[in-house]
Amino acid sequence: MNITGECPQESVVLDQKMHLTQPLLKFASSLFPAVSCCFISAESHNHVHHFLNQTIIVIIHCAKCLCILDSMQNKAPEGRRCTGEGQEGREGKEEMSLRRVTITVAAPLPPPLQTPPQLPRLRVAPCRRCYSNSKPSPLLRRQWMLSSPSSPIHAISFTKPSTSSFTYYSNGLSVSHLRSAEEAKPSSSFYLIRDDLLHPLVNGNKARKLDAIIPLILRHAATDLITCGGVQSAHTAALAVCCAERGMRAHLLLRGEQPAVPTGYNLVSLMYGSVSYVPRSVYANRNEMLMKHAELVAGDQVGNVRRVVIVNEGAGSVAALLGLIRLVEYLSQTHIFGTDQKIALVVDAGTGTTAVGLALGIAYLGLPWKVVAVMLADTKEKYEECEKCLVSNFKRVYGLESLEDDEGIVQWVERLHPRRFGKVLDGEIDLCRQIAQQTGVPLDPIYTLAAWEQAVLFADSEDEKDSLVVMLHTGGTLGLFGLAQRYASDFSSSVPNRHAL
Repeated sequence: MNITGECPQESVVLDQKMHLTQPLLKFASSLFPAVSCCFISAESHNHVHHFLNQTIIVIIHCAKCLCILDSMQNKAPEGRRCTGEGQEGREGKEEMSLRRVTITVAAPLPPPLQTPPQLPRLRVAPCRRCYSNSKPSPLLRRQWMLSSPSSPIHAISFTKPSTSSFTYYSNGLSVSHLRSAEEAKPSSSFYLIRDDLLHPLVNGNKARKLDAIIPLILRHAATDLITCGGVQSAHTAALAVCCAERGMRAHLLLRGEQPAVPTGYNLVSLMYGSVSYVPRSVYANRNEMLMKHAELVAGDQVGNVRRVVIVNEGAGSVAALLGLIRLVEYLSQTHIFGTDQKIALVVDAGTGTTAVGLALGIAYLGLPWKVVAVMLADTKEKYEECEKCLVSNFKRVYGLESLEDDEGIVQWVERLHPRRFGKVLDGEIDLCRQIAQQTGVPLDPIYTLAAWEQAVLFADSEDEKDSLVVMLHTGGTLGLFGLAQRYASDFSSSVPNRHAL
């Protein structure tokens, strides 16, 4: 008899609660010793309770696997009945949340047994994704917002039938199908990490940066969060959604004037948070602005229990780096990219925090990878200053002693077509539409198109022929709703034109 299953984070969570009697748990404990298996999370108590016609009940409780054998015909035996949520149960029952488990039984199970020696031994087949790197690095042994660091990975290949155009192709791959560059990488291709698919509203690098920040805020019992950003800031929208999902209030200070028609990330911010529009002259001194608003929210009433936390613009902080390091560790597993293959990891850079976090993960794990960050919002000197500051603070807080303070760990590059931040050049919206129609990958012309262009350039370069080119999709595609208001004429044509990169 074999039991196989999926990772808990990929399992289907049933919209139901079941109750299990304490005598049944005691009986289960007496049958089998604790068994370590892939379903167990080191940082949470996962409960699995699933039954078929001839059923095994597998309970994962407090990092122990208790296995019970029962013969069931769509219902539990008398005295071990599970009740649905809202029904009255027996005294001493313990509520357990459910996750789906796939169970394969090689032969019909015997009737319920009374003595443990008669029970067959079980062989647990661990999930491959959980089995690899089952012991995380000490730096990453903490609570996370994301239940898993995994993300879909697509292979993007392209051809250049003429000197003025590209044609793109996408092949969605399971990570278990990835191979080495020599086996799988065709010429003129790169891999795309689809972080834009992490969550409908909280995705891309915003989800990665909040991965460690949100649990830290919850640990300090915060009631209110304050942050700032542009009118179409994906960061403020993501933080507002995370707060609403966890019973906290988000106060968002947005730069500029209120749009006549709220849309995109501005609409999400309005729906999930408390929004204030701030004049650009006030926003220029954002640290003072955030502190004054925090004092206003906290108030001075006696007995006020509101705990206010300020989150920097774009979540640019040392804690935000941990989520990116966690992603690098996940990608370095043997069945994904491994630790031996040279990789050029391409990402677009707004504040630069994402690029620094990825580079710190590479340095921390000693990987032969490099981070190529496309500068969008500032000069190279400013990005290098930001990098040095983040690395220095990270070393001080977490003790990453393998790096020198003055050592550049990110390769900062200019955008293929430089421009003032936020400006969209002619043809770029059509190019995003062409890529979306040919590959199913949504891009925005301000951020992710810049990384896409750089990934294409690297993948087609002889200088990078020994490296695997990988692009991190940083999300932000809801920003297209705001661009549709500013560049209405670019969205009027139904057939995109082809443009050279």
